[in-house]
Amino acid sequence: MMKIYKYPAREEWPGIIERPVRDTSIIEKTVSRILDKVRKKGDKALVKYTKKFDGVKLNSLPVTDEEIIRAESMLNEELKTAIRQAKNNIEVFHIAQREEIKKIETMPGITCWRKAQPIEKVGLYIPGGSAPLFSTVLMLAVPARLAGCDEIILCTPPSKDGNINPAILFAANLCGVTKIYKVGGVQAIAAMTYGTASIPKVFKIFGPGNQYVTAAKQLVQQHGVSIDMPAGPSEVLVIADETAIPEFAASDLLSQAEHGPDSQVILVTTSESMAEKVNEAVNDQIKSLPRMEIASKALQNSRVIITKSIDEAIALSNLYAPEHLILSCDKAEEVSYKVTNAGSVFLGNYSPESAGDYASGTNHTLPTNGFATMYSGVSLDSFVKKISFQHLTKQGLQNISDTVKIMAVAEGLDAHKNAVAIRLNN
Repeated sequence: MMKIYKYPAREEWPGIIERPVRDTSIIEKTVSRILDKVRKKGDKALVKYTKKFDGVKLNSLPVTDEEIIRAESMLNEELKTAIRQAKNNIEVFHIAQREEIKKIETMPGITCWRKAQPIEKVGLYIPGGSAPLFSTVLMLAVPARLAGCDEIILCTPPSKDGNINPAILFAANLCGVTKIYKVGGVQAIAAMTYGTASIPKVFKIFGPGNQYVTAAKQLVQQHGVSIDMPAGPSEVLVIADETAIPEFAASDLLSQAEHGPDSQVILVTTSESMAEKVNEAVNDQIKSLPRMEIASKALQNSRVIITKSIDEAIALSNLYAPEHLILSCDKAEEVSYKVTNAGSVFLGNYSPESAGDYASGTNHTLPTNGFATMYSGVSLDSFVKKISFQHLTKQGLQNISDTVKIMAVAEGLDAHKNAVAIRLNN
């Protein structure tokens, strides 16, 4: 049973929606030690840590072409068809994000424009373990390829028999990943940051992971590599009025809760009756879940909050800034215009979060832990950097010369003034 808060005053909201705080100091010490070992020892450290954490001693880190071919033969056609359909939808959505170059004349003789240039080398981290996220391969590799990245490398932990989940290999090959490595955890982030004899250094690292991987990604930003975004446990907030279907809302809460014991799910509703019905439906549905124990632990950090109006519910959601926001309410599209902070928004009773997680086309790599107040989810833009250009004619420089010279002198930068003056005097 999720804890219910009835009509809390606004000053109580921050305390109610506060995310669980974790002490990361011990984790960071462990992570720093692993990062340093990989930086100094390279592949030798990767083999050592793979044996220690994944329970397998590897003779070689790269996945071979033969392993990729074998993986495809191990999957049933139904799953392969589903992966291809999801890839197609993700591709259609992301290809539309390409921008044409627009040349702007800011004043006569001065033309400025911006061009998207792909990041040449990107690294994708894909978790393995109890839930190997082959869907995340699609979410990261598809936009990377569309952006034109030269090298797309993928690291994922092997199982105890030394193999990679076949669905991960199939999706990676389908989406144009250039090289796949059997390395997981902090050591994978280290390898992509510093480079080793087997694994090339990249310029930007993408992908989710546990708290150790998350800490590693944040720490390596100090070592010349960029990351997609800060991350925390998965989360969903459902806003439901009297038009919502309780069983649907409950299924959305549980689909997020089963991600991990530290996931957080929140129901915000304008109806006391709906709050009770959703709680009952959660209790009924959780009994049949294979990951019931995990979901149950997640529900301990979860909340049901009853508000006086939809406007108040939206205000509460904007304060929380959820990774996923589901609007199970009347006139959902109209309500959505008031959303200012969210990773991805799902409108209406027939838009489950799992559609976005897998196959609708939007990206499921989203800001968590309140970072939706300032970060976007992964998109085509995540895989490019944008370079600005400008071209001034002689007349254009004359038109702007006085402005530049006056501002340069005011800042005490005479060489800046001279760079204009010398051209005009010549």
